[in-house]
Amino acid sequence: MLEIVVPGKQEYWDEINRVFVYTDDKDVTLRLEHSLISISKWESKWCQPFIDSKKTDEQLLDYIKCMTLNTNVDPSVYDRLSVENYKDINAYIQAPMTASTVKDISNPRKTNERVTSELIYYWMIANNIPVEFEKWHINRLIMLIRICSAKNEPPKKMSRHEIFAQNKALNAARRAKLHSKG
Repeated sequence: MLEIVVPGKQEYWDEINRVFVYTDDKDVTLRLEHSLISISKWESKWCQPFIDSKKTDEQLLDYIKCMTLNTNVDPSVYDRLSVENYKDINAYIQAPMTASTVKDISNPRKTNERVTSELIYYWMIANNIPVEFEKWHINRLIMLIRICSAKNEPPKKMSRHEIFAQNKALNAARRAKLHSKG
């Protein structure tokens, strides 16, 4: 979860009236969560996949609203988001939120499957991941799904070259241990 403080006192340009406007509101602390729940809310409104899609400024602002855990937030608070707030939000969204890594195995059957919240829920069900994990940071959840998928795959068969190399190494180790030439 990310907490940001949206400044109350601000100065901004009103393009309609062509004047500077000064606000003297109180600072507001927003609690944000980049999770599968937030993505589901956003996708249900915009009817397009959130992951790997181009988004307008309006759509990005709406996603911040979907991420917000606070209740009854005055809509004008989102208009007061500072450049620093946006940087913090972007850094939070991009953060891996895990120390785990999974070796990428090149898949010759790459698909153009669009990753949507429903597909991620399917992956969770297929890997027996409890639905409570939908509140996790999405990058951490996707890493868990990748780990589960990798661990559930049958072991990859070794190529002839790999078998020969393994046998050669075993034979060399045995010869060294037994002080033998062959």
